[in-house]
Amino acid sequence: MGDLKKPAINEERKSNAGIPEAEFVDDVDSYMGKSDNGGNAERVLKKLDELHCKYKYMEFHLLAKKKRLLSQIPDLKRSLNMIEKLRNEKEEFETEFLLSDQVFAKAVVTPTNTVCLWLGANVMLEYSLDEAEKLLVKNIATATNSLEQVEHDIDFLRDQCTTTEVNMARVFNWDVKRRQAAKNLK
Repeated sequence: MGDLKKPAINEERKSNAGIPEAEFVDDVDSYMGKSDNGGNAERVLKKLDELHCKYKYMEFHLLAKKKRLLSQIPDLKRSLNMIEKLRNEKEEFETEFLLSDQVFAKAVVTPTNTVCLWLGANVMLEYSLDEAEKLLVKNIATATNSLEQVEHDIDFLRDQCTTTEVNMARVFNWDVKRRQAAKNLK
């Protein structure tokens, strides 16, 4: 299974999921002077808050995906271990299997050359032990790679949230200083 190519994660901190990068506002005066901002701090803060909410929404979904992958990988590895056990057993053996959360049942397993695997969407297919092993190894590699990409995207999103929060603080402080200066001129 060494021919599986792992997509490279860009070293430039670009996201794999097409998440836009937040622009850091270095010079607040020139940023607020742009024609689309028009010096209106309230409008700029609203836009930055909307962007921040979008980042948080994306982060929520990526965290859910990460949680699903973190539970999926051990399940796949357990299935792979069971295939190895079935391959090595030459006589009947007794085992317990999971019926549902925290509910197990005892079973006597006879030697076999085939297994049934859940593929999802209420679909189960029968495979030979070798085919099942190949499929599970491929699925483990895919899930592990997806987990790495999701973790990278979560880190990227957190950086974008931080940048947006800093921008919001800088624009807010700019507006406070501007108002104080206008008040002092009166």
